[in-house]
Amino acid sequence: MRAAIGRHGGWATAAAVLAAAVVVGLPRAAAPQAADAAKAAAAQDEIVRSLVARLDLERYKATIKGLTQFGDRRQGTERNRKALDWIEAQLKSYGCPTERLRYDYKTPPPAPNAGRGRGAPPPAVIPSGEVRAGQGGSRLRGITRPTGVNNNPDAQPDVTLRELNREASVDGPRENVYCTKVGATRPDEMYIIGAHMDGIGWGEAANDNGSGTALVMELARIFNMPDVQTDRSIRFALWNNEETGLNGARAYVEQRAGLQGIENPAGSRRYPEPLWLGMIQHDMMMWDHGMPRADGTWNPEQRPEADVNIEFQSTATRADEAMKLAFFFRDANERFATDYPAAVGSHMTNTDSTPFMHLVPSISLRENERGMHTGGGWNPTWHQPIDVFATFSDKDFRLGLNAAQTTGGAVALLAGARIAR
Repeated sequence: MRAAIGRHGGWATAAAVLAAAVVVGLPRAAAPQAADAAKAAAAQDEIVRSLVARLDLERYKATIKGLTQFGDRRQGTERNRKALDWIEAQLKSYGCPTERLRYDYKTPPPAPNAGRGRGAPPPAVIPSGEVRAGQGGSRLRGITRPTGVNNNPDAQPDVTLRELNREASVDGPRENVYCTKVGATRPDEMYIIGAHMDGIGWGEAANDNGSGTALVMELARIFNMPDVQTDRSIRFALWNNEETGLNGARAYVEQRAGLQGIENPAGSRRYPEPLWLGMIQHDMMMWDHGMPRADGTWNPEQRPEADVNIEFQSTATRADEAMKLAFFFRDANERFATDYPAAVGSHMTNTDSTPFMHLVPSISLRENERGMHTGGGWNPTWHQPIDVFATFSDKDFRLGLNAAQTTGGAVALLAGARIAR
């Protein structure tokens, strides 16, 4: 049984709850209208619930497994390009028409002190009782450990995987792949659902970020089923070059932001870049085992308090709207997710929603708080050789599936999803 959590005010609280509240104290003539609204909201919830039920744990796992055949999918390599082709083929097989956005990437010169401590093995014993400052003045008393990127191929014991990942990255042309569910009545408005498909660390990048990539792909699958329509458009985007500084997402914003809402050709009702209504990013979805122990080991099981973290950035230009969007998603989690609750945080950082956050309400879903937990070493798989499919249990995979249920339910409501009878 998942933990019960109370509803908070948000961008749009559950329509049924609002409608029921309106009934109280209304004149008798107005009450039937409110009751009708509550019935309509309940009917919409049932549509969304049946759509979300099409998500499946085994399919989610299979999609992650399919991505791991390309190793860590490091940008600027043949394995990255093959992974892009595979992702595109899957999206097309779902009936979702694909496009690619092209850009060039050149490795920037190293900054002073760059790479300091990166790639170094973590200490065997972690000092206990370290106090880390949290966002908004909160404090976390617990154990942390240094984080970094494994750059040592010999740290990967699987010889086949080590050789698959051996090709080094080369500067040059890069591509993002995305597909679009075109809205039936408002094709000029769009929600963007994204994740980065590249990884590093000499593993399989199963969690970072096969888990987010598979989530986006699975949502593309269910929203593009023949009997599903949406009023508004939905774009399913897989970013490249996240690990080098969000370069794929930045290229998309630079090339596409100025094209929003422009009908092309005029009078065609075709909008190559619909107006952005919200950007929802997914980055590392599966590991919530708690802080490391004092001896450097971790709990092998998900912690009882495991949840889906929904983050917005309090310093963003569109922070108020992003906060409301985040709480809307938390409400959708309560209504449509099967196992894990959701929590909202105000510090979204180091992920592909960052380039969007001043232009459109932007949020990120992930396994932990990015600044406090992931940055504090709570995930031993992060950029490490053990980020392979076999490391994770069904409880881990199910956390990612619950994030998919959360986003699927929220976007289905926002985009006006319908299922043909």
